[in-house]
Amino acid sequence: MEQILIRNLPAGTKASLKLRAEQHRRSVEAEAREILADALAREPVTLVDLLGTDEGADIEFEPPRLGLTARTADL
Repeated sequence: MEQILIRNLPAGTKASLKLRAEQHRRSVEAEAREILADALAREPVTLVDLLGTDEGADIEFEPPRLGLTARTADL
């Protein structure tokens, strides 16, 4: 799992997040994850976007081999 730390939140943001989390019966962390997931789902990242970042450097385009071997036809 990846983690992030968000610094310098505007005043009142943490309190608002805590209140919203309580309303949804979630932890503050779970509420923040849900908000981020919802926001990112509205604007999906494309392959072009990923390739334009350092994160895109780890994309594997070639699928792994399945270990299958060719068979000769029985004639």
